[in-house]
Amino acid sequence: MSVAEPRRIVLFRHAKADWPPVSDHERPLAERGRMDAAVAGRKLADTGIAFDLALCSTAVRTRETWKLAVHEFPERPKTVYEERIYDASPGELIALLNETPDDAQNVLLIGHNPGVQGLADILAGTAEGDARERMSRRGYPAAAFAVLSFSGSWKSLEPGVGTLVDYWAPSE
Repeated sequence: MSVAEPRRIVLFRHAKADWPPVSDHERPLAERGRMDAAVAGRKLADTGIAFDLALCSTAVRTRETWKLAVHEFPERPKTVYEERIYDASPGELIALLNETPDDAQNVLLIGHNPGVQGLADILAGTAEGDARERMSRRGYPAAAFAVLSFSGSWKSLEPGVGTLVDYWAPSE
């Protein structure tokens, strides 16, 4: 693919987690989270985006979210479980995305707040329709996702280069 073709990044926050007496990294999904993850998967499939790559945090709740969401996809993308996503800042997430091979056009990142929301805010130099207003009004609740597009190589991804194309949250 040409680096001139628009690329898409979907920033997907894990679904609602439970609070058992385990480390934060080991927290599983709550019952509501399991339901929302499947619904989010259907909504992601409805976007029609054919993902080339999914980057998923190694935390239990993100892995469970991904397992339930991807079940709704027509095709499973290559999945990389990446420790660096857990507790990452927006800058650290950009650095990770800068490592993406240029043959990947559409990437899904399954992660955590505040990093995922911060990244969506930082990348979105512009927005289509009411996507920014909806994201601002709703915040970035569990199982929400933002769809951003940008042109250029993954190495050129930086603050403000993206367009917020869509936003969805479970209560939308």
